[in-house]
Amino acid sequence: IEADISVSTSTQVPDEFDRNVPRICGVCGDKATGFHFNAMTCEGCKGFFRRSMKRKASFTCPFNGSCTITKDNRRHCQACRLKRCLDIGMMKEFILTDEEVQRKKELIQRRKDEEAQREAQKPRLSEEQRSIIDSLVDAHHKTYDDSYSDFSRFRPPVREGPVTRSASRAASLHSLSDASSDSFSHSPESGDRKMNLSSLLMMYQEQGLSSSPDSKEDEGTSLSMLPHLADLVSYSIQKVIGFAKMIPGFRELTAEDQIALLKSSAIEVIMLRSNQSFSLEDMSWSCGGPEFKYCVNDVTKAGHTLELLEPLVKFQVGLKKLNLHEEEHVLLMAICLLSPDRPGVQDHERVEALQDRISEILQAYIRAHHPGGRLLYAKMIQKLADLRSLNEEHSKQYRSLSFQPEHSMQLTPLVLEVFGGQVT
Repeated sequence: IEADISVSTSTQVPDEFDRNVPRICGVCGDKATGFHFNAMTCEGCKGFFRRSMKRKASFTCPFNGSCTITKDNRRHCQACRLKRCLDIGMMKEFILTDEEVQRKKELIQRRKDEEAQREAQKPRLSEEQRSIIDSLVDAHHKTYDDSYSDFSRFRPPVREGPVTRSASRAASLHSLSDASSDSFSHSPESGDRKMNLSSLLMMYQEQGLSSSPDSKEDEGTSLSMLPHLADLVSYSIQKVIGFAKMIPGFRELTAEDQIALLKSSAIEVIMLRSNQSFSLEDMSWSCGGPEFKYCVNDVTKAGHTLELLEPLVKFQVGLKKLNLHEEEHVLLMAICLLSPDRPGVQDHERVEALQDRISEILQAYIRAHHPGGRLLYAKMIQKLADLRSLNEEHSKQYRSLSFQPEHSMQLTPLVLEVFGGQVT
């Protein structure tokens, strides 16, 4: 019987062996399966050689001892087939004893079992966890348009113009903080304009991008980027609202808690989102064409000072260097949004339960899909602490701005509402 059911004792094909060249049995010309007993052969000739050597068989050629062995006639003359085996270098010393064959079988089986056990113990996401990740990634895609096509609808960016002493003083002293600072950086997202999270936020859906009253011409030069960045931030807030509404469990919270979470976390989520358009090469946020490429200098022209911008850029660099997967990025945004200790939150336990669930999913995801990410979760949580500091500085600068009617009038109703504008 030619089908020899035994463990292959093939040696590995040498590294220099060209895998693209067809392997041919050196004995009969059939398709070879590898090196067996020191020569490239098919399974049939491998088994024939082993059986012949084990039986110490002695064959005689019925012809003249020089038969040509082929795939079709290889059974006709065992003597010439065996001679051919030896001629191409097959060696009986390579044949294992029955005990060695058994040991090899057991070793192979043990390795298979160990591999199966390792596979079974590998961290895996549950169906529910995978589903939540998918829904968050989908929510992000629906609320973040990486073509930044909507930016042309904002009041245009104005970077030129003489910088007067009073203008530069205004820019450095009353650092305004219309969120633009950070948010400008992130980019837009697409549709879903009907995000009526509550009647309060709904009324801004249509107003959000409308131009604010014309400011006097002479004011324009002092904070020339403010109108554009105010629109960018306003737009970004709308997208954060859209993302939040798609976080599993968020819409089941009371309207008051939804608003409290959004108001206090909006600027932090905007800073997180903006990392997608941030470039380590030139420390700027690129949101499409050259006119929508923002550097620190652009943001100072909207009134922000380096007290906010330096730590903001440092934060963006650190976050970028974590090389987060998109799944980790969206989970971090959801964790940030669902912080139970935000001012105004009533049902702390419910918000905390939602946040804990997302945190567990993030840790499970890192274990299963981020090799070498042992400390990654801790580093990501540290980024949330950094965001709190940035949020505080942003609020401080925003308050300075909101006390100056000529600047606050450039903001949109949504920005004024979310960042707690104090202008009557």
